[in-house]
Amino acid sequence: MSFAKIYTRGLLGLHAPLIEVEVHVSQGLPSLTIVGLAEAAVRESKDRVRSAIINSGFQFPTKRLTINLAPADLPKDGSRLDLPIALGILIASGQLPENATDDFEFIGELALDGHLRPVTGTLTIAMACQFAKHRLLLPQENAAEAAQLPEFKVFAASHLKQVCDHLANTHKIEATLNPETHTQNTYKFDLVDVKGQLRPRRALEIAAAGGHSILFKGPPGTGKTLLASRLPSILPPLNAQENLEVASIYSIANTRHHFGQRPFRAPHHTASAIALVGGGSHPKPGEITLAHFGILFLDELPEFDRKVLEVLRQPLESKEIVISRASRQITFPANFQLVAAMNPCPCGYAFNQDNRCQCSTEAIKRYQNRISGPLLDRIDLHIDVPPLKAQELQDTKPVENLTRYVSASFKPISYKYSAKVI
Repeated sequence: MSFAKIYTRGLLGLHAPLIEVEVHVSQGLPSLTIVGLAEAAVRESKDRVRSAIINSGFQFPTKRLTINLAPADLPKDGSRLDLPIALGILIASGQLPENATDDFEFIGELALDGHLRPVTGTLTIAMACQFAKHRLLLPQENAAEAAQLPEFKVFAASHLKQVCDHLANTHKIEATLNPETHTQNTYKFDLVDVKGQLRPRRALEIAAAGGHSILFKGPPGTGKTLLASRLPSILPPLNAQENLEVASIYSIANTRHHFGQRPFRAPHHTASAIALVGGGSHPKPGEITLAHFGILFLDELPEFDRKVLEVLRQPLESKEIVISRASRQITFPANFQLVAAMNPCPCGYAFNQDNRCQCSTEAIKRYQNRISGPLLDRIDLHIDVPPLKAQELQDTKPVENLTRYVSASFKPISYKYSAKVI
């Protein structure tokens, strides 16, 4: 047979469109041509594939090879197409049986010696394969991530030769079973660590119960960051579907995430607008998407560039972000809770009883005007965090009558008004 078709997947935002790798072997001078909007990493695969095939004990055809990546109008990037290209060449050249790959999809990067290296976006690809009722064969390092899907067959291999033996029925690969995922519902920081500040603590409970955004105002050292970092510990655990959605986002972003925990993202105030909302030539999720079903904490809020803060106005209402480019439009989810902290003035001690503040009225006004009115209007709770007395910090008595956990029926909702004062 001089023709072969292998199925694989690309990545387009949080979607994994199907890609057909078509390989044709014909007479002519030895050459290898890849067509179908293949970008640099895909075009370079020809050299990796050639060495991997030879070092795995197979013959690389000394004929004219044409590889088409369909659909032709979809840009293909990344190294995950190495394995399907190699298998297509082996089938088209008659070194593997024709119909061995009919209900399989393949992803994986090839090393020069034939070993399979892990790729990104595995969980998103696995979800698309499950919907298409296909089986997925992928590198060993990605198996645990893809096997999180219930009732889905995942086949993991560490070498191209192992994949070929499986397709040739000489040595079958056992399916990787869905592991018993232990969700981590315990957090490093807990609200019980906070001493005093009963009013801000109560505000956190209200924010957790209603999905409200919240702004802490107060001088340095009063515990604004401490309070914000404790909010995830009183939120209800993610359900199974939410867990998979969050894990899929972090898989595409190639960022570590503890399965089962609500995300807590705290970007530095020098972050750009693209870092917050996502983007790039190949749009990737930004901080607001990485905080999906979790917390986005902006410390020192007025120190952020005003143009950067303005990009939050639409996602706070729509719970998603649409990134438009000349060739594509991608929608990322952004269902997050905004928690912000700020000082009342440039030095931080305005309106404090010790009269340490030397800022003029105009300086305080300019500092607070760095945050626009429309953005402040989207923050539901504005809470003052006053400094504590020494005896309050030294008090070791447990706080009574303070609810530590909230209802597990937490659902982010839309609001007709904003509660500015508790």
